[in-house]
Amino acid sequence: MEKIYELQADICKIFSNAKRMEIINVLKDKELSAGDLIEETGLSKANLSQHMGVLRSKGVVLARRKGLNIFYRISNPKIIQACNLMREVLLDQLQEKGKMVSSFRHMK
Repeated sequence: MEKIYELQADICKIFSNAKRMEIINVLKDKELSAGDLIEETGLSKANLSQHMGVLRSKGVVLARRKGLNIFYRISNPKIIQACNLMREVLLDQLQEKGKMVSSFRHMK
């Protein structure tokens, strides 16, 4: 059972980078070429290539070549579900912190 926790921790490291999270979000419901991803994210070709290498090595995205272009897509829709769930948790936390700050302001 310990091995699954190691694998889980390893894949979670991928999600600790904001640009990789942005790439995953951009790809959430479509396949895009590397050029389109560069346009959408503002990353350089070299930087996008590094991020895509990490995402591909961990099986988060799949790639296919068509002529000179490489197209990327999310490998499993559950990845998007997991990212959406985590975003919802974060938004809930931010909202709760906002309520706390607001109540402290009203106490003064």
